Amino acid sequence: MAGAGELNGFQDNLASMADKLGGEGLIAELCKGFSLLMDRDKGVITFESLRKNSAFLGLQDFRDDELRSMVEEGDLDGDGGVDQMEFCVLMFRLSPELMERSEAWLEHALYQEFVQHGKN
Repeated sequence: MAGAGELNGFQDNLASMADKLGGEGLIAELCKGFSLLMDRDKGVITFESLRKNSAFLGLQDFRDDELRSMVEEGDLDGDGGVDQMEFCVLMFRLSPELMERSEAWLEHALYQEFVQHGKN
C-alpha cells in the first residue's frame, strides 16, 4: 500500500497528541482536522474533499482507491460522507493505543463525576 507507512505515522501521532493535549484538547484538534478535510457545501468529508485536502494529513501519496476506502470505512451511516462524529470515531479506531487511553479518560471522568456527586 503506497501510503501505509504515512498512515501508521499519523496513528502514532494521535497517541502523542493525546499525551500532550489531554482528552479535550485532542478532540478539539480532531475537530479542526475534520474542518480542514470536509466539503464546505455538504458539511461532511467526501472522497473528493479528502483527495483535495489530503496533504493536510500527509496522505497526498495515497491512491484514489485508498482514499475511497477511508471514506467508506468512516461512513458509519452509509450516507456517502464522513460527518464529524464519524471522523472522530475513525481516528480513534485507527489508533489502538489511543482507544486504550480513551477508556482510561472515560473511567477517570466517571470517577470524578461519582466523587463530586458523592460529596453533595
